[in-house]
Amino acid sequence: MAICLVTGGAGFIGSALVRELVLRGHSVRIVDNFLTGCRDNLPPDVSNIELFEADIRDLKRLQPIFHGVDYVFHHAAIPSVPRSVEDPETSNAVNIDGTLNVLLASRDAKVKRVIYAASSSAYGDTPTLPKLESMPPNPLSPYAVNKLTGEFYASVFAKVYGLETVSLRYFNIFGPRQDPNSPYSGVLSRFITSLLRSQPPTIYGNGEQSRDFTYVDNAVHACMLASEAPNVSGKVFNIAMGASHTLNQVLDFLQNILGTKVKPIYADPRAGDIRDSLADIELARKSLAYEPQIAFEEGLRRTVQWYKENLGRHAAN
Repeated sequence: MAICLVTGGAGFIGSALVRELVLRGHSVRIVDNFLTGCRDNLPPDVSNIELFEADIRDLKRLQPIFHGVDYVFHHAAIPSVPRSVEDPETSNAVNIDGTLNVLLASRDAKVKRVIYAASSSAYGDTPTLPKLESMPPNPLSPYAVNKLTGEFYASVFAKVYGLETVSLRYFNIFGPRQDPNSPYSGVLSRFITSLLRSQPPTIYGNGEQSRDFTYVDNAVHACMLASEAPNVSGKVFNIAMGASHTLNQVLDFLQNILGTKVKPIYADPRAGDIRDSLADIELARKSLAYEPQIAFEEGLRRTVQWYKENLGRHAAN
């Protein structure tokens, strides 16, 4: 049994990761300031979870929490392109300064490995598809710059300090517990909740932009593999399905699942959004033995079912 620390453990991806770590019998420490996380995301009455309400911008607060930790899964962030465009200063402080603090605390505590939640936004709008880790980055938003800087820091800490790090570039993660009420939430959570309320979903652009949508359990699976794989320290890996769908196609999928016929509202594209994303996941396959465990359509069905069962309760928080 290992002691694992999850920053942002009350968030959408972080809480899914916490659940998996608990299932595997690990002792889990959660660091979250509940700026974007939700207490209802946390497993109830679990004896081997310690919750620390702390901000990753506060290094002195973090340092004692990291003592004795084996693995750190760094998912605390302000995960929003539009919000970073509106408020780049706060995004920078949390996503860059906070990440540096997590790496410093991990180095000083001599943790075995840090798994960093990176982002496919680092690629920007380069026309080449699929996206390869070897491609030059081309960030289009402050958020993308933030997450890319975190990758660079993780790689440097591996080289300079010997702190093992692995960066996972997530591609459009979706699933249960993604907050649909925030204007910065993921597109699928907003689509699903709009359809469940018989309201027209909003699509920014013409709907022909494509995304490599990845069910959250696949990201959690990648984290588990990245914590154990040999000879991967300091490296970056795409975590995705290796297939893409347009927003119009996804809306059709959801309408078929729900049996609805609601016409969307098309609005102007948002600043910082990319046109298309599609990942090459061969490097993750070879180095991490990663293979998506949940197909896209199955992930959609599971997500729809969760929102059907929890939409009223979730909306009240």
